Amino acid sequence: MTTPPPVLRAHAEQQFASELDALARADDRPRPPSWRMSPWAVATYLLGGRLDDGTEIMPKYIGDRRRIEIAIATVATDRALLLMGVPGTAKSWVSEHLAAAISGDSTRLIQGTAGTSEEQIRYGWNYARLLAEGPSRGAIVPSPLMRGMSDGALVRVEELTRIPADVQDTLITVLSEKTLPIPELGDEVQATRGFNVIATANDRDKGVNELSSALKRRFNVVVLPLPATADEEVEIVRSRVESLGRALEIPAEPPALDEVRRVVTIFRELRAGVTEDGKSKLKSPSGTLSPAEAISVVSHGMALAAHFGDGTLRAADLAGGIQGAVVKDPVQDRAVWLEYLETVVRERDGWKDLYRAGREITA
Repeated sequence: MTTPPPVLRAHAEQQFASELDALARADDRPRPPSWRMSPWAVATYLLGGRLDDGTEIMPKYIGDRRRIEIAIATVATDRALLLMGVPGTAKSWVSEHLAAAISGDSTRLIQGTAGTSEEQIRYGWNYARLLAEGPSRGAIVPSPLMRGMSDGALVRVEELTRIPADVQDTLITVLSEKTLPIPELGDEVQATRGFNVIATANDRDKGVNELSSALKRRFNVVVLPLPATADEEVEIVRSRVESLGRALEIPAEPPALDEVRRVVTIFRELRAGVTEDGKSKLKSPSGTLSPAEAISVVSHGMALAAHFGDGTLRAADLAGGIQGAVVKDPVQDRAVWLEYLETVVRERDGWKDLYRAGREITA
């Protein structure tokens, strides 16, 4: 029997199985119906901590603890949870880990796009059985939402505002009545205890469809902001890059903290439109320059250093990724980046290597 090849990206419940098992063993607090662990244990899983047996729980989210507690408490009620924020603020990451910790399965997922149909949210049909037998329960192809209702588990809806407005409203009956009608059979699926919905949305990207007032009222909204401090953002990027490096088996040294801090500083200054010392105003590019993009830049730099360098991350490995993240509009953003190179990077002590690498890329 051949061993299956390793997956590129394991689900949260697979990647952190040992932590989830340790938390479940140590958890003696009350659990809501169908939850695999208590709200306290879920918060510890997301925010990190040390258990009595010495097990270290790695933080999955670095930020305001109260927001995570509010999100967990929401899911423990019959209110659905909507995680809002600009792109790259870990909405999907938090959603996945909440589902992994609470239901033990983060794969009941509806990915919102402009092409998401009502059938993808409610249910579809096995047309061979439908033609042979007519409408029946056996001919139904259940959606992740229908399965979550039957199993008493969490369902994730990613990028809710990318789904057309008339399709979004399919969720209203499910969230308010906790039932999914099947009019073809004169039947319905009633949600079992433990079922709930975690949706994510942002209002910065193009193609956003506003939520109707009726649907928005069915959600408790928790906004996940960009990191409040540079140190917090540096730690987010460092820890995620190290984790990705191990998962992808990139044969490079872990990134030096100074290089991570340079990337984070550039992104924070361009986002804010002012330098860290507040002395120089800057033009901001069209992109969000989120921590997710900083993670991508540093991970890409590690791959360059590993395969085309000596394994040590340097400015030349980062310059191309930084420019690619900043310059989304080839005219407007390029001017912003060149101005930043000349007025900030060139004049900053210890950044001459990054200036030279940046000029070589933009030449």
